[in-house]
Amino acid sequence: MRARASSVLAASLVLALAVGPLAAPAFAAPHSPATVSASASTSTGTGTGTGTDGTRGLDRKALRAAIGVVPDQYATAALVRVGGTDGSWRGSAGVRDLASGRPAHPDARFRAGSITKVVTAATVLRLAAQGGIDLDAPVQHYLPGLFTAAFDKPISVRQLLNHTSGIPAGDGLGDDFAELYAHRFDTLTPQEDVASAIAKGPEFDPGDQQHYLNVNYTVLGLLVEKVTGRSYAAEATRLVLRPAGMRHTYFPGTDPRIRGPHNRGYQTVARPDGTTGLLDVTEWNQADRWAAGDMISTTADLERLLTSLFRGRIVPQPQLEEMFTTPPGLPEATRSAGLEYKKVGDQVFWGKSGSRYGYSALVGGTRDLSRTLVYSVNATDAKSADPNPVLDAITAAALK
Repeated sequence: MRARASSVLAASLVLALAVGPLAAPAFAAPHSPATVSASASTSTGTGTGTGTDGTRGLDRKALRAAIGVVPDQYATAALVRVGGTDGSWRGSAGVRDLASGRPAHPDARFRAGSITKVVTAATVLRLAAQGGIDLDAPVQHYLPGLFTAAFDKPISVRQLLNHTSGIPAGDGLGDDFAELYAHRFDTLTPQEDVASAIAKGPEFDPGDQQHYLNVNYTVLGLLVEKVTGRSYAAEATRLVLRPAGMRHTYFPGTDPRIRGPHNRGYQTVARPDGTTGLLDVTEWNQADRWAAGDMISTTADLERLLTSLFRGRIVPQPQLEEMFTTPPGLPEATRSAGLEYKKVGDQVFWGKSGSRYGYSALVGGTRDLSRTLVYSVNATDAKSADPNPVLDAITAAALK
């Protein structure tokens, strides 16, 4: 970890100043039902087919109810797209920002977080299909000098993709929200992040375990740049974003802003007097997340990514199978190349979630695309491990 002698004090002062003057949130007090007015929230949807509330197999009533509580103490905005063979539904709710109370922008851009890994995996797999990368080759071969002598066992490119490399996590810019917030405009380069991870030595032998960590995909970003001679952003755009028709998705680099229409993100923080308030965390330099999590996108673009990928339009066979294959010999592993699976009833749902402070997102569906779900929720505690009732209600309504 970098030396930060006064960073905790600085973070405390920043939070005290930033949270203190915030206006009261545009919803009811925590732990009480939220009142949503037409001027503060919109909820719209369209559907096709016959069935519950007008759509075959889609419960529009449950979907509207899931986002109808927004804004509340758990989220300030929600954008949802449900699709598949049973029809489609689009909905938005909440506010664009707490100060104005304007309705949430239904086509807003947002921080997609670790959904970036889907694009990175697809980029690597396309390069593999073109013969530029051998998934079984050691990454040490492609990136000589990156690893210390402690990494004496070869790490295959495939093991980076499925998080079985054994490379530990990098240090980052802080250990808690206050410290990270104080450094939100600082730049930690991907190279610095990887160097801090490698300096620790291997966490386990390659292939022995599955440990989901950003560092695997940061190394993959370095690999893409090394084998192509072009930037990660340029190659990911050329090989994935452009073929998928993702016209409103981009990689911000060190720019802390979200360009274009967006709903502002907030984080619940403790005030000096013991109460809680919401801190605007929209602007944030995500350079250290890079190929693992800095992408900015829209729900429509992520839906295009999902359908293009699953239909084989981005990654050809047999490389596409890597996205639906968990590592051998690890029966508890649920992650593949860029995706994760979860059993929902008698179906298997493949997808990826992502979160940055102020923003939680998900993209996924059944492999045959009979049901798909994409959402962006401006969660007020997006990095918490605790359940978020808004996210849970959206998922339950969409996949029932």
